[in-house]
Amino acid sequence: MDPATAKLIGAGLACTGLIGAGIGVGTIFGNYLNGALRNPSAADSQRIWMFVGAAMTELLGLLAFVVAMIILQ
Repeated sequence: MDPATAKLIGAGLACTGLIGAGIGVGTIFGNYLNGALRNPSAADSQRIWMFVGAAMTELLGLLAFVVAMIILQ
């Protein structure tokens, strides 16, 4: 296999982490909304943790993107 082809395949596989980040953020916000609709009084205390979880999930997605860009160089 040509090394350039292997680099492209590796970068594509590294980008699969972005799929997980998208699913994770959707799950976090969906579960927050579900909980907020069930118990509106507890929604304010859980909002900060929702944003922390979303930030961590997005960080993993960005890390996967950075790894893919490093592979392409």
